[in-house]
Amino acid sequence: MAPRGYEEPPRPAPVEEIAEAPVPLFAAEESQRFRNDWTHVQTVFVDEPRGSVEKADELVARVIRRLAEVFAEERKRLEGEWAQGGDVSTEDLRLALQRYRSFFDRLLSV
Repeated sequence: MAPRGYEEPPRPAPVEEIAEAPVPLFAAEESQRFRNDWTHVQTVFVDEPRGSVEKADELVARVIRRLAEVFAEERKRLEGEWAQGGDVSTEDLRLALQRYRSFFDRLLSV
């Protein structure tokens, strides 16, 4: 029995319950640039439907390439954190797993 007035410290939440605020895949400026380009694609559709669709295809391809670059940069950063070799603590590995999960969730939310 615990002494009077003693409260047990809260247990840490399991890794799957820790909520992290999603981090955008692109910087705000870059996202806005893509959105502006998309607005332009839509605007020219009435006068140039075929050209508009071609521009849409090019824009989507550009965003996918950029997403692949962002993924490669993020993966390199994350791997650098846990691939230190030798003695990596369980806590460091847990944090790396959280970051991977966050990035994975962001990819699936696209």
